[in-house]
Amino acid sequence: MVTLKGGDGLEKALAEIAKKISKASEVDVGFLEGSAYPDGTNTASIAAIQEFGAPRAGIPPRPFFRTMIEAKSPEWPEAVGNLLVANGYDAAKTLGQTGAAIQGQLQQSIIDTFDPPLSPITLMLRKMRAEDPDLVVTGKTVGEAARRVAAGESTNGVSTKPLVDSGHLLASVSYEVKS
Repeated sequence: MVTLKGGDGLEKALAEIAKKISKASEVDVGFLEGSAYPDGTNTASIAAIQEFGAPRAGIPPRPFFRTMIEAKSPEWPEAVGNLLVANGYDAAKTLGQTGAAIQGQLQQSIIDTFDPPLSPITLMLRKMRAEDPDLVVTGKTVGEAARRVAAGESTNGVSTKPLVDSGHLLASVSYEVKS
């Protein structure tokens, strides 16, 4: 506990707090600029497609980001306030800890997302990529997957978990503290 005597002491203490708080002003959490899949596809674009869906491509929305924000954001103000006090009002340290916590919450939301289930064609594409890791998915490949599904070919043993096919989306969640 800090004891202050006189107006000069309060003014000095507040000036020190203000200096510490001004070291950082925001934290970005999500799929940051520069993050890309091995083929160069922007990770944020794929995350947006998964989040909001792509009806023309037959991809339904899987709102992992909005779900996390709705569930977790009410906790953030109190947590940030508590961290500021615990960190002696060091904003950069507090925002770094906050970013790491929200990063973990977003990754957990990706892990916890199971609906809607993957289509049989998507499952067949996973099986085909497991058989041929160099397979490039094209319209022709999707047609072949649809043919195999229609013929009754099994996809047993293939992961049915949405959002974690390669693990890249999950591993790409990051944060950055900005001044």
